[in-house]
Amino acid sequence: MEQTLPHDISPARQFCLSFSANRGALVASIFFVFIVLCALLAGVLAPHNPIEQFRDHMLMPPVWEDGGNAAFLFGTDELGRDILSRLIYGARISLLIGLTSVLLSLVPGMTLGLLAAFFPKRLGVLIMRVMDVMLALPSLLLAICVITVLGPGLINTTIAIAIGTLPSYTRLTRASALAEIEKEYVTASRVAGASIWRLMFNTVLPNCLAPLIVNATLGFSSSILEAAALGFLGLGVQAPTPEWGAMLSAARDYIQRAPWVVTIPGLTVLLTVLSINLMGDGLRDALDPKLKRGA
Repeated sequence: MEQTLPHDISPARQFCLSFSANRGALVASIFFVFIVLCALLAGVLAPHNPIEQFRDHMLMPPVWEDGGNAAFLFGTDELGRDILSRLIYGARISLLIGLTSVLLSLVPGMTLGLLAAFFPKRLGVLIMRVMDVMLALPSLLLAICVITVLGPGLINTTIAIAIGTLPSYTRLTRASALAEIEKEYVTASRVAGASIWRLMFNTVLPNCLAPLIVNATLGFSSSILEAAALGFLGLGVQAPTPEWGAMLSAARDYIQRAPWVVTIPGLTVLLTVLSINLMGDGLRDALDPKLKRGA
């Protein structure tokens, strides 16, 4: 039987109860918070400098394998750098790229989507045709094209990923806004004399945020994957900066001789992206009234 939530509790508490009912999302949130704390406290938690090379300990296996050393819990890479330290510092780069690229695409996407919804004849057609052209290319391919023009690097990688994900936020905002414009509260605001900008950002936008938050959460994980893919191709963050995709790219030549240099960063990317996706599912269930457990 479905569990019915009380109607007299606050929306915030109702959201927390709905989200915590999803055990997978709850466990994923704990893991993601752990990753975030590692990134924030990298200077304290990392046992070594991420770019320091220990030439006498190159390709040392993890501590649980024969020949491992307790000073390098996850082993070392082909240059003798501590893998654990590079993973911890790499979390900063990957999470920063994911968060910044989402913000750089979400804010313009919401604005363009609202403009397309409120001015369907003048701006809507133009905006949506541009978004259709951008959607004709996969986001990763579009990011590669942008980086080809701008050049590789942390900032350019973030911009490229943001451009590739802009159409999804624009289309989602427009669809949500069009559904809200015809409702009575918007008509009442028009009759009360609210300006078009107040209608867009104060009246309609807050009621479109639930699907946008869920999409942004899932887009966060996609951005981390794209950053890792670009780093793997050598188009993202450049050496010696520790970044998960760049670590995979540098280690691919040693996959048979020293599989841990590929396996450990790959598992880190996998678990981080999986945790964010599970969190997105939990947010969707908690924020979408049609999917709530209560009636």
